[in-house]
Amino acid sequence: MTMTWAIIIFLAGILIGALAVRLTNKSVKQQKTLKKELDKSKYELEQFRQELVDHFARSADLLDNVAKDYSKLYEHMAKTSTELMPNLPAQDNPFAKRITSLEAVKDEPKEDESVEQAPRDYANGATGLFKGENTAVTEEEKAQLHAEPKAS
Repeated sequence: MTMTWAIIIFLAGILIGALAVRLTNKSVKQQKTLKKELDKSKYELEQFRQELVDHFARSADLLDNVAKDYSKLYEHMAKTSTELMPNLPAQDNPFAKRITSLEAVKDEPKEDESVEQAPRDYANGATGLFKGENTAVTEEEKAQLHAEPKAS
């Protein structure tokens, strides 16, 4: 019986000792603080990334507005230079060379404006694509495709 009590006391001592070491060990405390710092750093990094994405989105919008305004200004200058100086030779007009190649930056369509219909991703009937048959779109089918009403 004394041997049983000795084993029980020995195991209890091991458990109490392990618990005491765990609670008083500096590395466990350090691990907990490092874990907290890591979580905090991850959160701050995620916030920074989101701010960066927002910044670039806003910058892109501003640059788009600048491009549109520049295009409008350039069109205005080109138009007024030809209106105010109609007899000016083309080589003396600084806008003459670029007027023909100038593409206006188009504004994005607003909600109330109609949007062109997206192209269909299918053909009328079987095309024979996988059978090796050569089929062509007839003029009637072309006319039918162009005659379909556009979505508004």
